[in-house]
Amino acid sequence: MSEVTYLSELGRAMGLVASRPNTLFVGQAVAYPGQAAFKSFVEVPMEKRIEMPVAEEFQMGFCTGLALEGFIPVCFYPRWDFLILALNQLVNHLDKMPYFGFFPKVLIRVGIGRAEPLDPGPQHCQDYSGPVRQMLKTIKVVNLPSKETIVPVYTMALDSEGPVVIVEDMRLY
Repeated sequence: MSEVTYLSELGRAMGLVASRPNTLFVGQAVAYPGQAAFKSFVEVPMEKRIEMPVAEEFQMGFCTGLALEGFIPVCFYPRWDFLILALNQLVNHLDKMPYFGFFPKVLIRVGIGRAEPLDPGPQHCQDYSGPVRQMLKTIKVVNLPSKETIVPVYTMALDSEGPVVIVEDMRLY
């Protein structure tokens, strides 16, 4: 039996999410390898994966539109530093929709980058959980500090009414 790790639990959680018929996985490195989190999509069928170009704001708007049409998109950003580019769509649009009677469900998966074994520089390993939590009025921001929290948090996110930002720590991969 293989060891249960943070990364394997992310994979298990993605399989749980993928078991819902209306889920889609959208982002960079969801369909093609290129970074460590790619391995967490192993239980997600390829037909549920939509690989995106480097267009972070468009990606968030695209996922919001999918959610308004009844899908549950998992909007994946490998690092917080990339999600910063989508804050307009997150803070000014998706977060405000409940005020207008819309409750689109988007699971926003984002990572805190790691500086080892190769340091990608300060623009790829920041944690903006606190500042973004302060900006959002209707969207929860939930950190995954241990492998034991991963599946319960994704289960909660699937059962919640609206969007959830789920923050993983790539240093624990």
